[in-house]
Amino acid sequence: METLVWVVHILTAVVLIGLVLMQHGKGADMGAAFGTGSAGSLFGSSGSANFLSRSTAVVATLFFVTSLSLTYIYSHPARQQGLMDKVSPAAVQAPPVAPAANAGDKSKSGEIPE
Repeated sequence: METLVWVVHILTAVVLIGLVLMQHGKGADMGAAFGTGSAGSLFGSSGSANFLSRSTAVVATLFFVTSLSLTYIYSHPARQQGLMDKVSPAAVQAPPVAPAANAGDKSKSGEIPE
């Protein structure tokens, strides 16, 4: 699931960049506003949105949804079982304990008071 969201996220990012770069900027019509053109305002007419701007809005919404989905996925990781989680605690034995010191040993460790 995470891989699918990543693929959609990357594809929407590339498409969003392409759509933004293909659009005609409002600043390009500014020269027409100063006497040579018949523009109604400084930045052109504010008519209805065309196909590119609507497509950009849809792709941007999809990009934000995938961004929020990835944030949710990484903030709530699924509990994955490791190898040690699959082993029952009763099956695990304690490690062997080293044998006690020999009673016949002549070291001074027996002289330490307890």
